Amino acid sequence: MRFLITGTAGFIGFHLARRLLADGHEVFGLDGMTPYYDPKLKEARNAILAESPNYHFEQMMLEEGERLIAHAKGVLPDVICHFAAQAGVRYSLENPGSYVRSNLVGSFNVLEAARETTPGHLIMASTSSVYGGNREMPFRESHAADHPLTLYAATKKSSEAMAHSYAHLWKIPTTMLRFFTVYGPWGRPDMALFKFVDGIMKGRAIDIFGEGRMSRDFTYVDDLVEAIARLVPCIPREGEPCGDHDSLSPVAPFRAVNIGGGQPVPLLEFVDAIETALGLAAERNMLPMQKGDVTDTFASADLLRDLTGYVPSTPVGVGVSEFVSWYRAYHGNQ
Repeated sequence: MRFLITGTAGFIGFHLARRLLADGHEVFGLDGMTPYYDPKLKEARNAILAESPNYHFEQMMLEEGERLIAHAKGVLPDVICHFAAQAGVRYSLENPGSYVRSNLVGSFNVLEAARETTPGHLIMASTSSVYGGNREMPFRESHAADHPLTLYAATKKSSEAMAHSYAHLWKIPTTMLRFFTVYGPWGRPDMALFKFVDGIMKGRAIDIFGEGRMSRDFTYVDDLVEAIARLVPCIPREGEPCGDHDSLSPVAPFRAVNIGGGQPVPLLEFVDAIETALGLAAERNMLPMQKGDVTDTFASADLLRDLTGYVPSTPVGVGVSEFVSWYRAYHGNQ
């Protein structure tokens, strides 16, 4: 199959593209290579993908709407996977405009490209952050997601709403993926795991917000990619729900799916796993909650299980060890 993937030099887009290439598919990757974090990491990911003759890369910003649409028309993909975004909850407090440009304007242009090329399936990345102020646990796709706590979450929820309207108007089969705290090798430097490992190895104190009284439904990146690969053929069809937990829209070929294991881990246990993997103790700087943070995330995996028969299950200790091994190898080659 022919996949057009936005954000292939990013953390999740890279892992998905690598998996699809290994499975024999043709991948057309797009990325703006922005300097939100060190572009050398993006270039290193992209270089690995470029080793495959079935990988074709185009550097562009999704805000370049006409260019994006023309490129998509040249590719005529079977599946579009939209993972490029301005990421990071906390950075949205510092530079909100970048989220509007990337996550709203960029996503609109991807939707326009899908309208012009009519792929068999449009898959778009969302986030568990859309659940915002929801207090009911575990988070189910049927729960209201109307109280975002950050602009990042608001832009993601808005992209879901835009995608639903396009699915209804133009009958584009669309699946929104709500990711839960993805971690693993090749992760972003602004993510907690990267910051904690980097700080501990360099002898710095690590900042632990909420005095550590938080938990997250951590999802190892290989598990995430496995779930996405299994969801590709699970095409939403209006009027054909899958089981009792389906979030299928009553008026469009559109659904949202959580990707998480449904096994929240206390933050301090996560730090313990990092210390074990490193063989080093962390100096812990306990701080109050940051603006926009939630105390807990907890995914219902019922719909993912109904659709694919699969639920992420890699233990945190195993996933953290894999990240530490990658981190040491990567920085040993710098």
